[in-house]
Amino acid sequence: MNTKRLVSQSVRAMARYKLRTAFMMLGSFIGVAALTLTMSVGQGVRAKMLVTIRQVLGDQSILVAGGGSRMMGSPRAGAARLTVDDIAAVAKDIPAIDGWDPQAELSGTSVRYGDVTATARITGQSERWSRVWGRGVSRGESFDAAAVASSARVALIGETVARTLFSDQDPIDAEIRIGAVPVRVVGILERFGNDMHGMDRDNEIIVPISTLMRRLTNADAINAAKLLVKDPALEEETAAEIKRVLRLRHALDKDQPDDFTVVTSLDAQKMMQMIQRVLVVYLPLVGGIALVVGGVVAATLMLASVNERTSEIGLRRAVGARPEDIRRQFVIETAAIIIVGALVGILLGYAGAQAVASRLKLDGAFSWTAVLVSLAAATIVGLLAGVLPARRAAQLHPADALR
Repeated sequence: MNTKRLVSQSVRAMARYKLRTAFMMLGSFIGVAALTLTMSVGQGVRAKMLVTIRQVLGDQSILVAGGGSRMMGSPRAGAARLTVDDIAAVAKDIPAIDGWDPQAELSGTSVRYGDVTATARITGQSERWSRVWGRGVSRGESFDAAAVASSARVALIGETVARTLFSDQDPIDAEIRIGAVPVRVVGILERFGNDMHGMDRDNEIIVPISTLMRRLTNADAINAAKLLVKDPALEEETAAEIKRVLRLRHALDKDQPDDFTVVTSLDAQKMMQMIQRVLVVYLPLVGGIALVVGGVVAATLMLASVNERTSEIGLRRAVGARPEDIRRQFVIETAAIIIVGALVGILLGYAGAQAVASRLKLDGAFSWTAVLVSLAAATIVGLLAGVLPARRAAQLHPADALR
């Protein structure tokens, strides 16, 4: 029997046993959808992580956070406060440090211009922020050391804040209110985009750190600081020195744990490798397992179908169908059902990946590799799932099947 007729017979059988066909498709549908979704989103997340880590933590920088950082975890309860004086002492005592900038922040703060209100992240930084963090202003100008020393009421706003508050108006020299404090906009921040946590870094406002501490929070603690190292080869040694100086300033005994966190670029790389293992190996593995389970279910249902279709098989054998024809039909039938389910799963996985990418502002959250891997895996599972039922069907004797 030629292949065209076998395919036609398989399609008719799939249409005749609709419920069985739907259950067989379901396993491959779920497995391939999960595989496509995790591989595509994983690709977008990896790209976003690389960009964010390069922007925040380059090869010559170290982050210090009080009690814990947002990158490595939340602050520990009862942790000592990190201050500007702590970081200034570190920079003074360690010659390898080339520059530093403290950072304090207020999240979800109300900002108003006229009758328009927005919610933004407010960060307080020093006049060195642009050099240390590698970000500047696209319009206007930044604040200087004199503004920091005098707690000047000036601000640099991100593009999202500017668009929300001012629409098409020029925000330079306009007065906005952060909470109840009026400040003058002196510059527009360069575009940053979303970080790896999905936070819009253009929806933020930078003010002098003294302004934030004295006028907005009335506190002297900072969240974190970034320090530049003169020689990348000295990064780990410098990190150890930072820990030594901070432990002395915080009067910690030998048996007491650090009440701060020091993150180097090597630490960030290790963290990224761990996340990549989850994204590249473990999450796709879940989709692969679901696909295999779907193949097992398909094989079981097809074996049951052989018992139900013994008379059909016997009749076909009696009119001249060879065992090879019966075997090929059942393999084609099983593989076709699983592959059709896989194609629908790819569409759903793609739609899910685009939805996640849109929410997290990820670029390139679609992977042709995911599509090819999913199709190849579904084809292999489908063929393997059809082997055992096909062998059993081909072994039926015509006389026994017709009896």
